[in-house]
Order: sequence, then structure tokens, then C-alpha cells
Amino acid sequence: MIKFHSGENVPLEMHKVRMVQRVYLLPVEERARRIETAGYNTFLLQNKDIFLDMLTDSGVNAMSENQYASMLQADDSYAGSETYYRLESVLNDMFGMEHFLPAHQGRACEHILAKLLVKPESVAVMNYHFTTASAHITAMGGLVEEIIIDEGLHINSDLPFKGNMDIGKLKEAIARLGKDKISFIRMEAGTNLIGGQPVSMENMRQASEVCREAGIPLIFDASLLSDNLYFIKVREPEFKDVDVIDITREIGSLMDVIYFSARKLGAARGGGILTSNHEMFLQIREMIPLYEGFLTYGGMSVREMEAMSIGLRESLDMDIINQTPIFVEVLCNELIKKGIPVVTPPGGLGCHVDARAFCKHLEADQYPAGALASALYLAAGVRGMERGTLSEQRNPDGSEAVANMELVRLAFPKRVFTLSQVKYVADRLTWLYENREMIGGLEFEDEPKVLRFFFGRLKPIGNWPELLMKKFRKDFGDSL
Repeated sequence: MIKFHSGENVPLEMHKVRMVQRVYLLPVEERARRIETAGYNTFLLQNKDIFLDMLTDSGVNAMSENQYASMLQADDSYAGSETYYRLESVLNDMFGMEHFLPAHQGRACEHILAKLLVKPESVAVMNYHFTTASAHITAMGGLVEEIIIDEGLHINSDLPFKGNMDIGKLKEAIARLGKDKISFIRMEAGTNLIGGQPVSMENMRQASEVCREAGIPLIFDASLLSDNLYFIKVREPEFKDVDVIDITREIGSLMDVIYFSARKLGAARGGGILTSNHEMFLQIREMIPLYEGFLTYGGMSVREMEAMSIGLRESLDMDIINQTPIFVEVLCNELIKKGIPVVTPPGGLGCHVDARAFCKHLEADQYPAGALASALYLAAGVRGMERGTLSEQRNPDGSEAVANMELVRLAFPKRVFTLSQVKYVADRLTWLYENREMIGGLEFEDEPKVLRFFFGRLKPIGNWPELLMKKFRKDFGDSL
């Protein structure tokens, strides 16, 4: 942020735009047809149908000129590529961990770790679950237990690190379950499903001490680490003047395993697993060629690996990693001014709208967040992501597992959107909030058994999309 002469704090991008991509804003009638064709699931919209794609930051971040340039030096070989060794060197330097094993993305890492560590009826204890991490654990017959601090599940708070693990609950879980019943402890940076809320270094230290005393592996999902690093720097006084690389090295010293999706961390497409545990390294090493590819490419393009090396280095630069959290804060503050309910404090990854409060007239089994995401696309051509009950798996008896939070995530891919586009989103959400009683619920037409939010198809309960479209046309006239 920079203070203008007027006194207003405004985000100042520390980059200039040198390449652009054309986007299209379809008329509202056409948007209504497209969301119906997509089964009221924003995942199933085609990119050409979308004005602003705020579904995710995964694999859609803008790469730097140095990342593109690095792709020209890729060593394209099946085994022993110099590209791999350059990437390994960057990661070893960044985290101080001895071994790096490549995998094509974060969920591939989750798959391998679940295959290695999860036994039937074992429990993975974590600050909060992520959809694919949880699915891999349950696919292996394991269970998930969440021990987020109580305030982590409060929509509104001024607590700076709502992603923290409750250390008291961690000790209690270990005492109750016993070491042999726990497959691993998992900490997730920038907890995705509760508003991109960060984890403090002090909390990582405490968790590490407990896990090492108990002899249980501590696994760190670093996919959203860049935002979390920003928050450690600005919200944890101890680290105000500490270099970012010293923060990442301390994190590496506290964890038994770190895995990440470079589609988020590093602004490229890939991922990998880091450990200094030689025995675990040998066990994982056997699985990489079986499920991913040879040990020096792991299912990734070497060009993406070169871009990842540069992107990881850039994730240590505060002028690069500060933009997403600052833009999230700007949008959250604009919405708060209008009385629109959002998760506070603003976190990383995106602005998270509280659909349960926004659409309080809808029941949980009418998927309020899914309905609000569909309504936002209809009103603005903006694609957000449902992060609520629709993103959960059903209970074994077939009943709905109602989510702790019912959110619509408006993600900010790094270095992609402009301030005028952010203001447009705020304007259209304000109109939608003023007409929120018109938003109806959704029900499934086609419901997959696993990860249903990715490709399930829904239909509206009643004709509310048509009525909302007509109201938009009445209020905005010929405007798109």
C-alpha cells in the first residue's frame, strides 16, 4: 500500500504489464444461458464465457519475464536433466532440507504421502482439511481430525493467525489416539477452506516440538506459503526485519516433510516433496517413478521446472508476494463498507464472501455458496468458487456434511487483475446484495461420489435465475 496525498491508502503494483490477454463480457442473457449449460457449477464454465476468472490462483498466476526466459534453457532429457538439479538446488537453499522429489502437482504429493503413511482407520490430524488431501486420506481408509483454534471458524475476528493449530487439542488427540493410530500431523499454510487464514511461526514451533516429542511426522502443505510468508512478516513482530529466506529455512527446520503445488507457490505448474528424513526419502523415491515419472522430472515439463525455479526465488521477494494479500484486503474493505459479510481479517488467496449470511434465507442443503457463485456469474461474468457444503463429501449414511463455513472465494491470481476490475467486482456484488432475496437454492441433477464440486451438475430450485436476469436488465439497461 502507498498513501496518496488525499490520505487514501492505495495498492501500488511493483511491476508493469508487458503482455495482455483479451477477455470478454457477455450480455446478461447469454451469461444466464452459459451458467445453465454448466449445470450451475462454475467449474464447468468455459473460459471464453468468463470476464474475470476468480475461481482459483492455481496454475493461472502471471509469470515474470525471467520465468519465461528461463524456459528457453530447459534441459529436455528423460533422466539426469540439469533442469532438475537447478530446481533441487533452489529448494534445498530455500528450505534447508536435504532431499527433493518432484511430482506433477500438489495432489500428486498428497496421493503419494497417503499411500505411504495412511493405514485403514488411522487418523490424520490437521489444522484444517483441504478437499484433495482429505479425499486421498479417506480413499486409503483413513480418517481426518481437525484441530483448528476455535477462532479459526469465526467468520469475523481480528486475530492475525486464524489458521493456527490448537496445541492443547493436538496434545489431547495424541494422548487419546496414541502414536500408532496417528498417520501424521498436517499443517496447511494459508488454510484454504476457511478464508486463506495464515499460520504463525510460533504455532509451527509449538507443533513441531509436540510432534517430535511424540515421534509423529509433521507434514507441511506449503502450497499457499507465499501469502503466509507475507503475513508472518507484517503480523508477527519478531519477523519484521528478518529476511524471507530465513523464515523459509526455519520452517524447513521444523517440518519432517514439506510438499507443495507450484501451481500456487512459484507461479508455475508442478510440485514436489521435500524431506531430510533419509528413510522416508527412500520410501517415497520408490513411488515417484511408479505414479509420476522418473526421479528427475516427476511428471513435469522441464520448461515448467525452469519457470518454477525462478518463481520460487521470486516468492522470497516481498514486492512480489505482497500484491495478492493487499488486493484481497482492498476488495474486502470495499465490501465491508457496503455491509456485505466477508471473512475477516482479510487473508491470502482471495476475498471470501460469507454466503451463509449473504443468503440467510437459504437452507444448508440448498447450497447457498454454490447459488451465490452462480448468481455472481450471472450478474457480473465473474467466476468465483464455492467453498462450503457443496465442497464437502457426504457422510457415510448419505446425509449432507454441512460445512463449518459457507463461502464464495474470489481468488486473486498473482499479478493478473487491475484495481478497476476489483472495483467492478465490488459494484456487482453490492447490487447482488441489495437483491439477495431473489437468489434461490440449488439441487443436484448429477452428483459424483467423490469431489462432486469439480464436475457435479445442479439445477435451480424454482426460476430464480430468470427473475434475477430480468431484474439486472431493468436496473442496468443496455449495460452488460
